[in-house]
Amino acid sequence: MSARSLTTLQELYRQAQSRLGGTPESGLEAKLLLLRCTRLKEERFLAEPDRPVSAPAETRLQRLVERRLSGIPLAYLTGTREFWSLPFRVSPGVFIPRPETELVVEQVLKLVTQTDGRILDVGTGCGNIALCLARELPRFKVLAVDVSQRAVAGARANAERLELSRVEIIPSSLFSKLKGRGLEGALDFIVSNPPYVSIDEWNGLEDGIKRHEPKRALVPGPTGLEFIARLIKRSPKYLKPDGFLIFEIGAGQDTRVLSLFDKRWKGVERVLDLAGIPRVIIAQYRGRQRRRNRKP
Repeated sequence: MSARSLTTLQELYRQAQSRLGGTPESGLEAKLLLLRCTRLKEERFLAEPDRPVSAPAETRLQRLVERRLSGIPLAYLTGTREFWSLPFRVSPGVFIPRPETELVVEQVLKLVTQTDGRILDVGTGCGNIALCLARELPRFKVLAVDVSQRAVAGARANAERLELSRVEIIPSSLFSKLKGRGLEGALDFIVSNPPYVSIDEWNGLEDGIKRHEPKRALVPGPTGLEFIARLIKRSPKYLKPDGFLIFEIGAGQDTRVLSLFDKRWKGVERVLDLAGIPRVIIAQYRGRQRRRNRKP
């Protein structure tokens, strides 16, 4: 990029789009990077395409384009990822929310029949599921946990920015830090976007993901089902009778995941994403079954 020729928003945008691939997707990325560098709103960009851009802003854009071409995810460069129409701050070391995870939020909202209750989000990452549910269900108590201290700090910061600080976010590996909180048999929903990528799948992912996104947030073990198996096994301790466990799965995992449920569960079903891929599992806890007295 030439400092002399790139003097307006439109010129900078076109050059960045071209360098990023010249596709509609690269056009969106170019716009987001440009807005980041110029600190302008999209409305100003659209209304004033011939607005001059300062040399420092142009230099910042050049650097961000170079970093994007090196494989760094766009969300880490802009510092923000939209989810459920809310802006979430993300940073390296914290998993970037994907659009398909909105299915988890959708299913909870479809199943809610009461005005208040309790929700636990396991492996909250930047807090996207927990905070969106808190926004949509203001009378629910929402607790979110993550094993990563960095993720917990980021989720708490997002909660403050979105004015949802009533959501409690704590460091915990699955349910390990929930003892003594009175949550046994008290939750209406347990939700999660768990790590579900197998080692083989991880090895086949694009380099940008492997180099920059946290492996621990993606890969739970060799098969990709290790975390999900623990989630299914331990959730009944905390769910109310007829409470729901709702979580995301990877493409092609549905049959194996369904086989992990035992007789404690009912109404286990899979929900398809927009591509027709089973993406979310819903299961309802039956409650503790009374033992029948044996005849002597």
